[in-house]
Amino acid sequence: MIKKISENVWAIDAGSMVYFIDAEEKILIDTGERQKRSELVMFLDKVIQFDKIQKVIFTHLHYDHIGNFDLFPNAKFYASQKEIDCLKKDRVGTILNEDMAQKFNVELLPLENMDGLEVIETPGHTAGSICLWYPQALLLFTGDTIFKKGYGRTDLPTSVPNRIVSSVMKLVELPYKKMAPGHDY
Repeated sequence: MIKKISENVWAIDAGSMVYFIDAEEKILIDTGERQKRSELVMFLDKVIQFDKIQKVIFTHLHYDHIGNFDLFPNAKFYASQKEIDCLKKDRVGTILNEDMAQKFNVELLPLENMDGLEVIETPGHTAGSICLWYPQALLLFTGDTIFKKGYGRTDLPTSVPNRIVSSVMKLVELPYKKMAPGHDY
């Protein structure tokens, strides 16, 4: 199902949440799980042609957030430098799925503030986890740092458990009106 959550932002549940921002540039936040590809294709196609997506921003590189990277032939792909470094050091431990670790073959560019989105480093779930603050819509994209009830696991190969509390505290101080988590729970 696709749902409009702000004037120019749509949410699609594709195993993890995928967000489409229809701004000056066409941006996706995460690409969902490969097993939920048909849902992503069916619903995202209602609002944008896939070859029109210009940027894909990954909140982190777990398989359920990067699984449909190959649907966007003209996009540039972004992740935090820390997440890129983790991928170079331990591909399977960063992606958490051997098959997806072999398939994931994009050039990742280091993430910076762009197109009205402010990058917030939120280590905890992974060393390179990020959230995105979209002040124009008072919308906070939280990846797997914060969910509606709780926060992301910190017992995974690239997790930094001692940083999750400070990351969460950094986010709750923002004046957001809506939170857009990486999973709908």
